[in-house]
Amino acid sequence: MEFNESRNIFLQIADWLCEQILQKKFAPGDRVPSVRELAEEMEVNRNTVMRTYSILQDQGILDNKRGIGFFVAEKAALKIHQRQKEAFLQQELPQLVHKVKLLQLSKDDLKPILNALKETTNEDQQ
Repeated sequence: MEFNESRNIFLQIADWLCEQILQKKFAPGDRVPSVRELAEEMEVNRNTVMRTYSILQDQGILDNKRGIGFFVAEKAALKIHQRQKEAFLQQELPQLVHKVKLLQLSKDDLKPILNALKETTNEDQQ
């Protein structure tokens, strides 16, 4: 994994793990890699991964079964989805709207993107 220097590594690992959960690579009840395994895979210190797991446990995304490991919580995907949706609507979307206005993009400029979103939404509802 390539880390971005502008954000803490433990938060980037948390984002990666949340993405894995949303993509159903880890289902509710699945054991996630041990602290040691993930630290080796990501080439980071074990304390960094432990901090990631601790934060995700505090958020109700992971459950810690002492002596066994960390597991995906039952409603982890729902919590991640809600948190990311809220962050997008409050932080990223206003920046995007500002950029659209700044660049004076027209409906025609945005039409291909909106059509692609519409197709994706229709596929998800089927």
